[in-house]
Amino acid sequence: MKKRLYTFIFYKLMGWKLINTIPPSIKKCIVIVIPHTSNLDFFIALLVRGIMDIQINFVGKKELFVFPFGYYFRAVGGAPLDRSGGKNNVDATAEVFEKHETFRLSLSPEGTRKKVTELRTGFYYIALKANVPIVPVAFDFGKKEVKIGEPFKVTGSYEEDMKQILPFYKGVIGKIPERSFQV
Repeated sequence: MKKRLYTFIFYKLMGWKLINTIPPSIKKCIVIVIPHTSNLDFFIALLVRGIMDIQINFVGKKELFVFPFGYYFRAVGGAPLDRSGGKNNVDATAEVFEKHETFRLSLSPEGTRKKVTELRTGFYYIALKANVPIVPVAFDFGKKEVKIGEPFKVTGSYEEDMKQILPFYKGVIGKIPERSFQV
């Protein structure tokens, strides 16, 4: 029932298209969504996740996962991030992958909804450390499309791998065009 509602809203009411999906056989990955210019991106993501009918996750500091909100955050795909013992975000997030049979982590490498000229690199090093592929996703408000790319296995050479990943986002326009990440 929810899938039909999400489909109706996304395709019929909003007039968007979904190009490709994340195969359910990919149980662990990092989903990088670019550009991230508006709070509306979150709602687009919820609709797409519902249409694809697969689990897509996020992480948050462990303090968010206590009563009463902890139950809700876990129910919608959240996982607590434990950075105790001097762990950095990359190590702590890689540990989350180890604890789950299925974990598709959605991140915005821009790290903000404001204009940026360079992406943060944490997503890349989490994928490397957790040994999971990166799935590029573009929210193109100019074309009203959500495009999902093919999974990409990182090699350890950030600069070379980004030469393969970034062209996927060429010409993509965010909700607020002047904040869009330019490739």
